[in-house]
Amino acid sequence: MFENLSEKLQRAFKTLRGQGTLTEENIAEALREIRVALLEADVNLNVVKELIEHIRSKAVGAEVLTALSPSEQVIKLVRDELVELLGKDTARFKFASQPPTVILMAGLQGSGKTTTSGKLAAWLKKGGHRPILVSVDVYRPAAREQLKVVAKSIDAKIYEGDLKGEQPGSALVERLATEARREARNFGFDTLIVDTAGRLHIDEDLMAEMERLKKLLNPQEILFVADSMTGQDAVNSALDFHKRLGLTGVVLTKMDGDARGGAALSIRHVTGQPIKFIGTGEKPDAFEPFHPDRIVGRILGMGDILSLVEKAEATLDRRKSEEFAKKALLGDGFTLEDFRDQLRQIQKLGSMESILKMLPSVGPFAGMQQAAQHVDEKQFVRLEAIINSMTPVERRNHEIISGSRRKRIAAGSGTSVQDVNQLLRQYAQMSKMFKQMGKGGLAKQMMRGGMGALGMGSRQKFGR
Repeated sequence: MFENLSEKLQRAFKTLRGQGTLTEENIAEALREIRVALLEADVNLNVVKELIEHIRSKAVGAEVLTALSPSEQVIKLVRDELVELLGKDTARFKFASQPPTVILMAGLQGSGKTTTSGKLAAWLKKGGHRPILVSVDVYRPAAREQLKVVAKSIDAKIYEGDLKGEQPGSALVERLATEARREARNFGFDTLIVDTAGRLHIDEDLMAEMERLKKLLNPQEILFVADSMTGQDAVNSALDFHKRLGLTGVVLTKMDGDARGGAALSIRHVTGQPIKFIGTGEKPDAFEPFHPDRIVGRILGMGDILSLVEKAEATLDRRKSEEFAKKALLGDGFTLEDFRDQLRQIQKLGSMESILKMLPSVGPFAGMQQAAQHVDEKQFVRLEAIINSMTPVERRNHEIISGSRRKRIAAGSGTSVQDVNQLLRQYAQMSKMFKQMGKGGLAKQMMRGGMGALGMGSRQKFGR
């Protein structure tokens, strides 16, 4: 979601390239462009003013470090200020000394609160916790049903309760919440996630009900779920909730969208509360802790290699990656069956566009993020279909694939002979390349990193 902001900031930094020192004159233009870029990204006006003044005071008259050019020094200053703005360290999640830990989910209707409750439960399960979910939105039956569907999709426990024909109201809300906490204690669930009712706008009834729930449950976390697509509206709503409830953190949803990014850069400064999680897609695992330094790296075009590596380690089969590296670099080469396994591995990481957006936009990776927009994601499907149309003998020995065999493979996979030829040609080139890498001593590094699938998948993806 930060592509436009990142591009405009890069243009601002270009104005300083070739300068020998930082002066008020040559930095003024860059700061004007940075200010415009931030305002166009819907960053809060007061936040922009404060940020620009901090950068100006530190930049003007500063000695340019020997290892940095003036533009690089300003980038460093901007980076440091953005990290400071977003909270420096990754916010810790609070757990109760005596379970269950109670998490109250707050937010307006349509912000993604129910889906986020499920994602948070999935994240907790991955960390070894036993969460239980409850919906106290007794005003919209569809909301309770949605949480039930979400819980089933992640195999998490949900407390439904018996409405007993009671009229929707605070008494029913408080009874459900009390029963859910008792259920958690009685059956050993260490975390209770309470999905509360939402409104299209903030009103007194909603706030009063939330205040009663807070007093009743004494939650360790009160998380405000904000739709990052709504920009400053999300910031204003978060501030209103914080004044009445005392939020402990914020979850930003739809961070994979085309929003301008202002909410992410404003919400912590305005509320004083950290962004703890971000939602990056619709799937249950498209949810991650918010790392300020990594987000700033993406904004400034520095990439987010750490998150990419963590995602690979959590998703890829390390044993298969190591076996592939050993065969490709040390042995007699890899077969088309090995190649197919690697294609399947790389697909587990998500779209190629999302992967390449985590790479830096400078140096050897320059242009990768722009190229990602033109990647044909269906290419993986076509490549696997071609390999599946081969016989086991053909997959293990590609040299026997004659012209007639290629026609049969193309017909069986719904592709053309040219597609088959291109796959075989690229496979041969990769096989040769990996053998050369093995001779060059990179084999052990590849196996230690377990990143065979990453290297394989990305190269093949751009071969077409």
